[in-house]
Amino acid sequence: MNKTKEPVDNMIISFMMLRRFTGITGILLPVILLLGCCIYCTVCRQPSISDYYHSEMRDILVGVLFAIAVFLLFYKGYGVGDHRVSIWAGVSALGVAIFETDPLQSQKFTFTGILHYISAVSFFTALIYFCLFLFTRTDPDKKPTKRKLLRNKLYKICGYVMISCVGLIPIYGLWLSEAFPILKEFSPVFWLETLALWAFGLSWTVKGEMVLADE
Repeated sequence: MNKTKEPVDNMIISFMMLRRFTGITGILLPVILLLGCCIYCTVCRQPSISDYYHSEMRDILVGVLFAIAVFLLFYKGYGVGDHRVSIWAGVSALGVAIFETDPLQSQKFTFTGILHYISAVSFFTALIYFCLFLFTRTDPDKKPTKRKLLRNKLYKICGYVMISCVGLIPIYGLWLSEAFPILKEFSPVFWLETLALWAFGLSWTVKGEMVLADE
């Protein structure tokens, strides 16, 4: 009995560790890009996360995106629905990594740049779906614990934060950037993307029971 249980327990622990790794990676990515560019680039803060494609931190950005994509492609979750959404998120992450973005300040739109933007929106849409509809599910045969109810609230907050950030980015690009040009000095797209990545990372670290685990 113990010999059978031990491999299963190890698989569960490894699965939780992968969730935590994915979450921590999402949280640290903007920090690593910012600090790395302060060391190796002439400008620390790029206009957006994707604009690090055009800096010395390009390989770091692409490598991290590939790592996240690989995990999501193999993430099974608790059913077919989870796996389909994870494949959707993983393919989208690969698209963000493969298709080079157009510089935020460029007035031209290339085919690869459009594909990059579509992939990024698709990626965050999948992550939002995870937070609002998959992570919040509970076993109908069991009463949810207080920790589970608290986790569900946190998942929803993370989902709504990502929705707000993804929605504000085009509003800034189409209107606010022209109406309030001084905002460009603060790189609002970079900070909105950073906040969305932190929300994504937090939700996955919680799902990996790094915090708020049931006692």
